[in-house]
Parts: sequence; structure tokens; C-alpha cells
Amino acid sequence: MGKGKQILLLVFLIMLLFVINYSFLDSFVVRFLDDSETGVVGRVIDGDTLVIGNQSVRLLGINSPERGEKYYEEAKKFLENAVLNKTVELEFGRDKYDLYKRKLAYIYYDNRNVNLEIVKEGYANFYFLSGKDKHYNDFSEAWNKCIDNNRNLCEKSKYECANCIVLKELDVKEQKVVLENVCAFDCSLDKWTIKDEGRKKFVFNSFILKKSSNVNIIIGNETNSENTFYWKEYDYVWTSSSDSLFLRDDEGKLVLWKGY
Repeated sequence: MGKGKQILLLVFLIMLLFVINYSFLDSFVVRFLDDSETGVVGRVIDGDTLVIGNQSVRLLGINSPERGEKYYEEAKKFLENAVLNKTVELEFGRDKYDLYKRKLAYIYYDNRNVNLEIVKEGYANFYFLSGKDKHYNDFSEAWNKCIDNNRNLCEKSKYECANCIVLKELDVKEQKVVLENVCAFDCSLDKWTIKDEGRKKFVFNSFILKKSSNVNIIIGNETNSENTFYWKEYDYVWTSSSDSLFLRDDEGKLVLWKGY
């Protein structure tokens, strides 16, 4: 057999071997690249944290109310009903663990993204601390659908001034928020809150935003003036990669929100 024919035969045999074992190879590659696990949920801590085995798992893409906040119990109960004592699949994101050594994961049960369902039901806002990932658009859409349905955390404020207060500016670089009262009457913002996607919250105390006026909220340690307040607890609030602002009235109802 000539050398050329030997080479052709060798190529043919390699291709044949590849075809025969393709399904095996494909399955192996998928398993190798797919960074996921399964486990039984033994405990639900709150609306965005659970325990599998001895490992705490923080749900990606969401942030649910803290203990003592409105809808804390409802969010926890929803997650318990969805996954407690059930075998779930964990899909990991960019980082597998957070600073507290908790696993970070999207939780799937019966082929459903449980994290996403929590947002749809209004038991959490969407939250992407490490920046947008492949699920971001789905979670943004779920939040908008929740607002359309006026459900739980998405319930709109019925206070007359909710239609008066608009977000005039959110300057991430300067860490500055400007709200404007566009109505022809004064509005009390007492106990209204500004919050990011995470846990950072600013509370107005005994403040009235006069008609056709602005109020500035700036991250810093300077002295407050008549219509400028300094948010002193943090070095920064709004992240450059992606974040959201939520303004709520004194009952926790949503006045406005802005994502980027």
C-alpha cells in the first residue's frame, strides 16, 4: 500500500473513531464545562438564602427583604414552598463563593429558575452585584412584569405625591441623586427611602420637598443644608457596572425606580 493510501486510511480510521465516540465525547465535554451541582435543600434561611448539606447558598440575581422588613416572611415562605426538602440543581455564576464563603447560585427545580420566579412574584428585586450576566435580561423583564402586575414589592404608591416626585439625575460618577417635585404643592417625604439593589438605604426624616423644588442626596461626610443631604454611612452606593435605585414611600410602596 502506498504512503498516500496509508495516510488516507489513517484519516478515515480517526474520523470513524471520532464519529463512533462522538456522543461520549460530547457528553464528557458538557459535563466538564458545566459548573453545576445538585443537592437537597435542608433549610431556608430567608428569601434569598438556603442551606444544602452544611453549605449556605446565596441565590444569584435577587435581593429579598431583611428580617423586620415588609415581605420578609412572605419571601421566606415562598422559597420554602418552592424548594424545601427537594432536590435542586445549582448553576454557578462568575464567582462560586462570596466573602462569607456562601455558594452563589441560580436554583432550578423541575426545570424552573426559582430565583427568577421570586422576582416575578415581587418577593425580591433583581440584584447583580458582580455585573450583568447572561440572565440579566430575563430578570429585568421579570421585574418589569412584576411592576405591571402591581405585586408585593412592586406595588405602586397611592400617595398623591408619588406622581409628583421624579428622578431628575442619578450621577454614578459623582454618587449623587437629584429628586424633583414637579407638582404645584409641597410634598412630605418623611420616612421615604432610597435604596440600591443591595442593602444600602437612605431614609428621609421630617423632610418636606417644596413645590417645583429639588433635593440632592450625595454620598459624603459634609454638613447637610436645606435641600442637600449627605449619605454618610458609605464610601459609595451606586456601582459602575450596573445597579438600580428604588424610591419608596413611608409604607414601603414603590414610587419610582431606575436601573442601568
